[in-house]
Amino acid sequence: MAYISTMNKTEKATFAAGCFWGIESAFCQIDGVISTQVGYSGGHTENPTYEEVCTDKTGHAESVLIEFDPEIVSYDKLLELFWDIHDPTTINRQGPDVGSQYRSIVFYHNEDQKNEALALKEKLEKSGRFNKKIVTEIIPENKFYKAEDYHQKYFHKRGIARCKSK
Repeated sequence: MAYISTMNKTEKATFAAGCFWGIESAFCQIDGVISTQVGYSGGHTENPTYEEVCTDKTGHAESVLIEFDPEIVSYDKLLELFWDIHDPTTINRQGPDVGSQYRSIVFYHNEDQKNEALALKEKLEKSGRFNKKIVTEIIPENKFYKAEDYHQKYFHKRGIARCKSK
């Protein structure tokens, strides 16, 4: 039986950690995540297209905007998943994907998120879990441009992964 929040107060989180298809797939499977959208954040071009972002000239990173219920899943839990699903020590690269659009970023939506992200990053750096320096940017959330419809729930539509969120 699914837990339904009585407060209906949701929060947002935005992460960039490589190709947005896999990142969205990981987050949309989490209880408490209400919805996910893939798109582009952190750049200087207005209303970029996928083709423009792929030129590595717009400044945008492939990102996932998450709406979540903090009564069911904490921002800290989302941060932990973020650090687990990618290599935060590679600059402008995740696996075979190369370019600034694949860089690692936490886009915080408020000061609490900023402080939690900075604290967890510091804890991970001190833990020795990664043998290289963490290069993840932690910056204020800025304009999120929703990607084209064919990118939304890409893995789910192809039967590659399930998705609990809408």
